[in-house]
Formats: sequence, C-alpha cells, structure tokens
Amino acid sequence: MLSISYAKSLFPGVLISGLIAIAAQFISEHYGAPAMLMALLFGIALNFLSDETKCSSGIAFSARTILRFGVALLGTRISFEMAADLGWPVVSLVVASVFATIGFGMAVSRLFGYRARFAFLSAGSVAICGASAAMAISAILPKDDRTEERLVFTVVGVTLLSTIAMIVYPILADLMGLESTFAGVFIGATIHDVAQVVGAGFSMSEETGEVATVVKLIRVAMLAPVILVASLIIRRYVSTADVSERPAIVPSFVLAFVVLVAVNSFGLIPQPVIATSTELSRWALLTAIAAVGLKTSLKDVIDVGPAAIALLVVETAFIGGFTVAGLYWIGF
Repeated sequence: MLSISYAKSLFPGVLISGLIAIAAQFISEHYGAPAMLMALLFGIALNFLSDETKCSSGIAFSARTILRFGVALLGTRISFEMAADLGWPVVSLVVASVFATIGFGMAVSRLFGYRARFAFLSAGSVAICGASAAMAISAILPKDDRTEERLVFTVVGVTLLSTIAMIVYPILADLMGLESTFAGVFIGATIHDVAQVVGAGFSMSEETGEVATVVKLIRVAMLAPVILVASLIIRRYVSTADVSERPAIVPSFVLAFVVLVAVNSFGLIPQPVIATSTELSRWALLTAIAAVGLKTSLKDVIDVGPAAIALLVVETAFIGGFTVAGLYWIGF
C-alpha cells in the first residue's frame, strides 16, 4: 500500500510522464505519427527534468511499475480461441518464427559487435511486439550503465522500422500477388508493433486486417513464455554476488498476463472490461515510454552507432523471410 508521503513524492514525475503521453496521443490522432515514438521523443527532449529531485522518483516509478502494469493488461486482448480459428500449422509457424528470430539475433549479434543483452533485447522486440516487448524484456535484464540507452535505441529503431513496414509490406504483398489470408498472416507475423499491423492489414482489406490482427496477438502472447525462459536463464547465470539483479522465477507482471489470458479464454471477462483494460494498457505503456525517454539523453542514443541499426534491420529481414518461406512450406 502506498503511503501518502510516498505517493506525493511520485506525483510530479508521474504527472509529467502522463502529460507527455497525452501530448503524444494527440499528435498521433491528428497527424498519424506513431504515439509510442512521439512519447519517447518528447521525453528525450525533456530529459533535463529527470535530474530534478522532485521528479526523479516518479519518473522511475513510471518507467518500471506502470510499464509492468501495462504489459500485464495486454493479456485481456488474447484468448486460446484466436489460435484455434487460424489453424495449428499457422500458429506453429508464428511461434517458430518468434524463437527462430531470437535465436538468429543472438547468433549474429557478435558479428555486429554486440553481446547477449542487446541481442536479446533487439531480437525479442522484433520477434514479438516491438516497443512493448522491448520494455518488458528490459525489465527483467540485469541492469548496467547502458540499460536505458539500449532500451531507447531499440524502441526508436523498431518503431521506425515498423512504420516503414506498414507502408512497404502491403505494396510488397500486392506485387507478390498474395491473397487476403496469406497477406494477413504475412503482415501480422512480421511487422513489429500492433498499431502498424492494424494499419497495414486494413489498408489492404477487411479480411486481411482481421487475420493480421489475430496473428499479431498470438505473437504478443509469446511475450510470457519468452520472458519466463529468459528469467530462468538469467537466474542461472547471474552470479550469487549479483543476486539482487536476478529476476523472479516468474515475474509478477508475466504471471498476471498469463492469468488474464486464461480467464479471457474461458469468456469470463465482459467485452466492456476488455475494452477498458485495452485502453488502460495503451495509456500505461505510453506513460512508461515517456518516462524512459525522460531518463535518456539524446547523446546516449546517438552513441549506439550504425551497427545496432544494421542488426535490427537484419533481424527484421530474417523474420520476414522465415515467415514467407514457412507459409509456402506448409502449403498455406
């Protein structure tokens, strides 16, 4: 239970993060810019506020606790029925593409000069659900002085790539002569962020948009098992001296995510509650990414370098190629 004095100490930082989220959503609704990217960039522009003692604790709370709350609520959007409607060959391909992309990213990262932390962060965000996955994965990784820098760069990178894909992939699908369902699976299984998947899918047709959205939500559902496995691996390899850095065996927000998926699968969550929780999740994640931006300087992002961009592009190309090859292989 939060004490009144603690709540007061959090209020300025949470308020600033929330106001940035509102501004980002306004820009998104009126000018079509990705809300996540706008929240992040606005936060970076106001980075000096994180040095203010009055704001720092609330900003940190937004970047960690509100983030986990938003990720947990994603579970209300997913049910087992979605997988059954698509057919298990397609579901198996989507699941395989997630693990294959993460494995590929981990394997090639050293060629680009990066080790396991950035490799897992970048590949996981490409494989699962873009910025939301990047924030969730970052929450369980051991922290160091470059944690925020890696997260911000990954969020910026996958959001930009996802926006480009939203424009390019429907054109590519048309040029390849893909029928509606095939195109929907391709778009849903390859574009990083949910909003861009919806935009790309429905720009082609109603059927393509619906299929793409369902496939994307199956990828979102993979967030829980991926984080669970990663948590177990991190606990095993982080030394006893660094025990404070170990994530819980099952992080509480992952457990909440799984429980909500299960409850929703049995039809126990009314539609109005699902709609409300979806909105709460979106605003929580926007607030959290604004806070992450507030904690990050632009210089740190620029210092990441072109090799990181190349790694994200290669991982994006891999999941696209893997998905198309898999769809032809299963005779879809």
